[in-house]
Amino acid sequence: MNLPTSTEPANSPPAPPAPRRGGMLRSSMIFAALTLFSRIMGLVRDLVVTAKLGASMTIAADAYYTALAFPNLFRRIFAEGAFAAAFVPGYAKRLEGDGEAVANQYAADAAAGLAVVTVALTLAAQAAMPWLMYVINPGYVDEPDKFRLAVILTQITMPYLPCMAIAALFSGILNAHGRFIVSGFYPTILNVVMLAVVWPQGDAVTAAYAASVGVGVAGVGQAALVIWAARKAGARVRLVRPRLTPDMRDLVRRAIPAAIANSATQINIFISGILASQVSGARVWLNVADRLYQLPMSLVGVAIGIALLPRLSQSLRRGDAADAKLVMDQGLIFGLALSLPAAAALMAMPVYLIDGLFTRGAFVYADAAAAGALLFHYGWGTPAFVLQRILQPAFFAREDTRTPMRFALISVAVNIVAGLILFALVGVPGIAMATSLAAWIAVIQMLIALWRRRDYRPSPKVVSKIIRVALASLVMGGVLAVAAFNRDVLEAWITALGLPLLGAKEIGVVVLSAGGLALYGLLVMAFGGVTRAELKAAMTRRNGAPVEPADLG
Repeated sequence: MNLPTSTEPANSPPAPPAPRRGGMLRSSMIFAALTLFSRIMGLVRDLVVTAKLGASMTIAADAYYTALAFPNLFRRIFAEGAFAAAFVPGYAKRLEGDGEAVANQYAADAAAGLAVVTVALTLAAQAAMPWLMYVINPGYVDEPDKFRLAVILTQITMPYLPCMAIAALFSGILNAHGRFIVSGFYPTILNVVMLAVVWPQGDAVTAAYAASVGVGVAGVGQAALVIWAARKAGARVRLVRPRLTPDMRDLVRRAIPAAIANSATQINIFISGILASQVSGARVWLNVADRLYQLPMSLVGVAIGIALLPRLSQSLRRGDAADAKLVMDQGLIFGLALSLPAAAALMAMPVYLIDGLFTRGAFVYADAAAAGALLFHYGWGTPAFVLQRILQPAFFAREDTRTPMRFALISVAVNIVAGLILFALVGVPGIAMATSLAAWIAVIQMLIALWRRRDYRPSPKVVSKIIRVALASLVMGGVLAVAAFNRDVLEAWITALGLPLLGAKEIGVVVLSAGGLALYGLLVMAFGGVTRAELKAAMTRRNGAPVEPADLG
């Protein structure tokens, strides 16, 4: 890392490294492009896993997805949620204000404490798993073989938690240095390892064991890669003994509510899994639907949120209210400009998407239809899932983690009550309905709070653009719905042209998805939702530069 030259005396503290500044959208696009690659690999992984394990026809699939759900929940609570929200602003503040050495000590203390907590939690969960499974999956009690397999596989996957906790912390260090490439790439290691270990297996139970072992192996590789990249970026974080310093007390005080706030969606998904355990195969249907609606949430919400938090923290630290408002405007418009059409597509052809992608091997059309019903209702919640990730940094950058935590707890309560009622009334689709409803309630609460505090108020121009984006998405969704309804005509046309290398329905999904994307791009420009000038401004503007008319504020 290049250090700025200094005219200070030799015994003065070293100047902090100049932060790498770039357009917020540009940083988001770097992260999103790498996340897209990782998600595509994840989709390929899930295609192989579902084909090997099936859904409602075997015990292996439900047991394996249970084994993934438990460590993933705590990973997002203790690792990504807490440290993206609480650690990054504290580390960035020390990096800019006090220099690399102070920031490294802060990171070392945080890493030591996080490692102790997550390793202890892992060991406790492994020991208590035979009893915890009665709470996690009460529906498995009547199926002893599935129950026993779920316990063993979850014990195998739990060590993934401390690996990912450390990886998330060092990823936050990279983001504070303006480095997003490795942060976006390292999840790909999990997908590559999983494909390598699952592909050769022939038996569903054997494949489930292999996949669970692969999770732990991948976790070690992911943590090693991110630690190496952080050192290359100049962060020399040493191994230290855990210490409860004043800085660490402050971090814990902010991290606990931040973890809850940032993990509300994942907690709701986990609660959904408890309800789904009552129906054979429902955990797999949830995971398949989750794979598709999480794609826009990861590409858009997480990517923009990760790039937005450090820049917003820097803008507020400098007292640059104009830049702070600008990045929020950009995040809101571009987040919705990408999530609203995704929602329209998911709602327009949910069964067709899942059937075309997943129906093969032990995963049959009945599974695709059941998962499609879930995907439809997750579809209308997708913009809310994305907005949560964009709005939360407006609180976190001001070191306010309690307000979003309060909203998250309300969201979880709504999800539990609505989930129980809707599951009793309409069955498994009620689970997705409750999760989406809870997400929208959380978003509305955050918007009202930001408005009342005058921390952020969308301008009339921003509202106008959101309406234009919504109209373009609605038209595109209508076209896709008609095309999916006439899928037989489309597939006959594909077959007549001799195109099906994989199969007519698979090619049909690709054609409709690409066609919908192209149509939306034309519509959103024609309706004025996003202009070329605004795209260019968001991609190239530097922090500290004056707000130009082309900017979205």
